[in-house]
Order: sequence, then C-alpha cells, then structure tokens
Amino acid sequence: MTISKALEAAYLVGRLERLARSGVTVEGLNPAQWEALRYLARANRFSRTPAALADYVGSTRGTISQTLIALEQKGLAARRASARDGRSVELALTRRGEAVLKQDPLLHLAQDIALGTDDDPAKLVTTLQAILAATIARNEGRAFGVCHSCRHFRRNARPGASSPHHCGLLDEPLSEADSKDICQEQEAAA
Repeated sequence: MTISKALEAAYLVGRLERLARSGVTVEGLNPAQWEALRYLARANRFSRTPAALADYVGSTRGTISQTLIALEQKGLAARRASARDGRSVELALTRRGEAVLKQDPLLHLAQDIALGTDDDPAKLVTTLQAILAATIARNEGRAFGVCHSCRHFRRNARPGASSPHHCGLLDEPLSEADSKDICQEQEAAA
C-alpha cells in the first residue's frame, strides 16, 4: 500500500503524541488531565473557565467536569466564583499544579524537536500553526490565539501602569504577562 506523504506525516504526528505520553506516570495524570493543566498554565484570566477549556481541547463539558474534579482532588487545580460576574467559575493552577507542570512529558518532546530542527523550530512551528488553523476551521472551533496578536489588543494604552495594555473587546486592562497568554476571544489582527 502506497500512502501519501501527508498521510505519513499525520501518522508520525499521531505516533509522536502517543509516545510523548507513554510510560509517563507523574502524579498518575492521564492525557486529558495533562492537557487541562497545560491549558490553565497558558490561558488568560478571561479564558480559565470550564467552557473555554472544553472548547480548547474539543471535549464535552461533562468530560471536562470530570477532569477538573480529578485535578482538584489531586490538589493541582482550584475553582472559585468569578470575580467579574459571580455566576461563572474561574479555574486556576495551584502551586502544586505549577510544580507538576515542570515534569510535563511534552518537555521531552520539545527537546527532541529542538534536536531534530537543529535548535531552530521556527519553520516547523509555522507549518504546524497553519495545519492547526485548517483543522480548527474544518471542525468549526475557536483559534485561542495569543493576546498580543489579537485585533482587540491595544499595546501601551496606559503607559507606566502596572497593566499598560488594554483589551478593546472586554474593556479590561492587560499586563505584560497577560499579553502573552492565550485567549478564547482572540481574533487575529489583520
């Protein structure tokens, strides 16, 4: 059977994903729990909700609820009422959750990628971002891009302030750290 190079690449991506998580027993976390921890570490304060997490990983809210219950029981994540509206729930990593992420099995894959690209993965990243964008569009999902690349991001809208940037969509101040997080509301700048 002859397979196309694109299908061969898809097989390789799938195998890499499985190998990256095989044999890893840090804190007894399953792949869904790892993905939730990674998301919480990268998402901005507006996007750390169960619904946004479900959208990001392409899962049901029921599955995400069970994942979050397990992470809370392990002391890796916490929920609290939203400070913005009081009705919704905000999620956060605990200090223990942050510490566990330092043992993330994807760190080994990142080292392998650095080796395989002679420590210059920029072209691979660009290619994978384009593939991800096509997959998200086909699945009618959300992009969850980095805040500073959003059309609503206003750089240095408040010079000298501790949160110098601004989100024009949510009308919220943004710190330098916020500007590097992913957001469920992100719309790519033109």
